Amino acid sequence: MRLRHLWLANFRSYSHLELELPAGTSLFVGSNGEGKSNLLEAVYYLTTMSSFRVTAVDSLIRAGTDVSEAVVRGELVAGQRELLLEAALRATGRCRLQVNRQRVRRRELLGLVPVSIFVPDDLVLVKGGPGERRRFVDHALGQIDPRLDATRADVESILRQRNALLRRAGGRIDSETAVTLDVWDEKLANAGEQLASARRHLVASLEPKAAAAYEEIAVDSTPVKLSYESSWPPGELGEALGRVRREDLRRGASTVGPHRDDVSVVLAGRPARTHASQGEQRSLALALRLAVHRELADVTGQSPLLLLDDVFSELDPERSKGVLEALRSEQTLLTTAGTLPSGINYNARFRVADGRIIREA
Repeated sequence: MRLRHLWLANFRSYSHLELELPAGTSLFVGSNGEGKSNLLEAVYYLTTMSSFRVTAVDSLIRAGTDVSEAVVRGELVAGQRELLLEAALRATGRCRLQVNRQRVRRRELLGLVPVSIFVPDDLVLVKGGPGERRRFVDHALGQIDPRLDATRADVESILRQRNALLRRAGGRIDSETAVTLDVWDEKLANAGEQLASARRHLVASLEPKAAAAYEEIAVDSTPVKLSYESSWPPGELGEALGRVRREDLRRGASTVGPHRDDVSVVLAGRPARTHASQGEQRSLALALRLAVHRELADVTGQSPLLLLDDVFSELDPERSKGVLEALRSEQTLLTTAGTLPSGINYNARFRVADGRIIREA
């Protein structure tokens, strides 16, 4: 998969941008705050209809103007197939997405253009709370099978309804509340089991890939283990919800379900979140991203578009070399604000400054 042409209008710092991109690696150089990350965010949004930095769409529309819409358009090619993607982002109302000038929903886009993003904040995948790792796994699932993104959305909707009922009950339950809660429990048990099972299988598939990637990046054969930690035994979510019903009523919240699960990351037999060094944690975060990148390639049969946002800034030369050797893609967009490790070969070099991008080589 390759992005051949990119157009932006009123996206973040770009009032207007038209950019032609070659295959291979394109290097974007510039000081902090000049728009390098904004460029990668635009590409990521075009392919996933989501941002890796914010949740509010209005944050993506160029500030300081009276415009209420931003447009991102990309011409992509995969083998002999050509795609024209266009996203119109609106401050109010629904955003519009088109593929080859036909309106589509976000779910129809997921998996169409596999993309991998590496950012300095990826450290939260190891150091952060369970929510960060759940979102990481769920996003990968959505790219692998868009139906699983629908399952995730169903679980979130069911949980909102169930929690609203629990809060209204005020710690007490009558026959009507009990019947309604039974309905939501059944819905949550069905959708929750599907989501947790998919997560569990993906984590199992990612484990050997993450272990191999860690060894390549860190140049270290320390064993890496990943496991999915659920708040109930597989296949028993319905029973678990029944057991905690009284506690859920007391708290006014659902205490068991896929929203409480985690992915355990273990290095050399110890939890990486609390026992790994900063360098080890950063290598592990990169290894997790690289594992998903390789999983996408295996499942889709396509080379995912690779976005690297200043990933070498926090790595020592040895780890940087390991990352360079581990990353392979038909097309890579790489940003940097500083010096790059030796050994980087690029097909095009661009200078980014003040919302403009100029090709230098």
